[in-house]
Order: sequence, then C-alpha cells, then structure tokens
Amino acid sequence: MTAPATIDEYIAGFPPDVQERLRRIREIVVARVPGVDGAPPEERIRYGMAAVMLGGGRYALHIGGWKKHIGLYPVPTLPEPLESELAPYRSEKDSVVFPHTQDIPYDLIGRVTEAIAGLRS
Repeated sequence: MTAPATIDEYIAGFPPDVQERLRRIREIVVARVPGVDGAPPEERIRYGMAAVMLGGGRYALHIGGWKKHIGLYPVPTLPEPLESELAPYRSEKDSVVFPHTQDIPYDLIGRVTEAIAGLRS
C-alpha cells in the first residue's frame, strides 16, 4: 500500500465512521486557521498524517487518525480555562486524543485551533 499523497487520500484510508470524524475536524481546523493573503491555509501530508499549516507555513497542526482515537499534535499548554477543558484529552505533553468510543468535542477543537493559530501567527 502506498502512502497517501493528499489529505483526501489519507482520510479515505479509514473506516467510514472515522472518515466522517476526520473530515469534520479537518473542516473545523481549516475554517479557524487564517491563510496567507486571504487564501485558505495550506494543507499537506507531514509525518504520515494530515497537517494544516500555520503562520505562513512554518508551523503545523497535525490531525492523526489511529485505530482507537484521533489525535491533534502539537497542542501546547494553553491559557485557562481552555487548558482545563482539554485536560481529559491530554495524552502527553503536546498531544490531545479523542477516543472513537466517545463523542468528539468539535466546539473545543475549534477554540483550541483558534488559540494555537493565534500563538503561531
């Protein structure tokens, strides 16, 4: 199996229910990240997962689909109360994971994306 060349190909490699979650997270992240000169943010495959480029392409927010969860990377420590809301999803220092067995907090993902984009702009 060849590695996906696009984010659409990456998402297509997952079961339908996970595809839907990944699509929705991607839409939220892309909508909340400012692009350059009014264009949408650049998207690419990095480290084998979907990435939305921040700050003109120097930084990225990665969206990774896994067998048991979807992860966002890197997610730095954010100001309160946002960090407290993220606490149940923290798996490591700069990682948050959303298990497939739970509802995904899409609104929280949007607010986290905005906060990270603000730090990286």
